[in-house]
This record gives sequence, structure tokens and C-alpha cells, in this order.
Amino acid sequence: MNQRYFGKRVKLARNDRGFTGDELSELCGINSSYLRQIEAGNKVPSLSVFLELCKNLKVTPNYLLAETLTELEIPNTEQLTELINNATPLQMKLITTMLQSALDALKDT
Repeated sequence: MNQRYFGKRVKLARNDRGFTGDELSELCGINSSYLRQIEAGNKVPSLSVFLELCKNLKVTPNYLLAETLTELEIPNTEQLTELINNATPLQMKLITTMLQSALDALKDT
């Protein structure tokens, strides 16, 4: 796992959600210095902390592990998968809304 990339994704999601480091660490039940070490890429969280980060940041494990996971082998979805894996939580919300609107519009045709 690329710890720096993982930490960067945690920090990006935290900022996108508007949490301070202290707020997120409290929500996850961890020390704020431990969170800073995770975000700096110096520590890898335990599975339970990883799940708490996903839950409180409202991101999928795929989002945080995007660089580590191998690409899905589904035809014609590589580009969409990459866009989703690199989207921030706020961007994901917009993407979901846009995709749902497009699918709804296509039902009417």
C-alpha cells in the first residue's frame, strides 16, 4: 500500500467533509496525533480504524485504497471506475446525482 497516497486521500476526504483533524479523530475514537501520522503517510490504520474512517468520512474503502486496488476487469468501465476512484466525496455526490438524472432521462426515451 502506498501510505502517502492513502493518507492524502484521508486528508482530502476530511477537508471535503469540513472536519478538523481533532473532529475526525474524535469521531473515529483515535488520538489526533495518530490521525496526523496516518494523513502524513507515516502510519497505516488498523482495520477497525480504517472502517471508522470510511464510515465517518462517508467514503468507500475503494476511495481510500484507489491506488492499491487493481482495476476492475469489466469491459467499457475502466474510465468510469477511474473517475469514481479519484472523486472526492463532494464530487461523488454530484456524479451520483448527474448519473441518476441521465438514467432517468433515458428511461423516458
